[in-house]
Amino acid sequence: MNRAEFKRQVLSLFSESVDGLSLEEKVNYIENLLIEYQKMNEDERDTSNKGESWTDEELKIVLSSAPTKYNCMKYARIFKRGYGSIEQIYRWAATTDKMIQEKRPNDVFVKRIKKVAKELGLRV
Repeated sequence: MNRAEFKRQVLSLFSESVDGLSLEEKVNYIENLLIEYQKMNEDERDTSNKGESWTDEELKIVLSSAPTKYNCMKYARIFKRGYGSIEQIYRWAATTDKMIQEKRPNDVFVKRIKKVAKELGLRV
């Protein structure tokens, strides 16, 4: 199938009604499906930095945006990482210091995330 035919079919499908969803609800649903599709096919995109150390600058960029599915996917693609690693950064940034002391008191990466979050003025 060529691009023009693919586009025509996708747009035609988007035009179908879905269980009484409003246009806005349908667009949100489509956006979530696109993220889900990208997560399902993560092994087909470049994740060459997966497992590599994060720089403070990269952490600042991630933590400067809201922890949405869209942003998780955006930064996973930009930094060539896995979707889950971005989710994890947001999760650790939002975890209380008490919980970190209980679960990961000596984790250098978690400490760096918390340090960067504090520098950005984020609070738990």
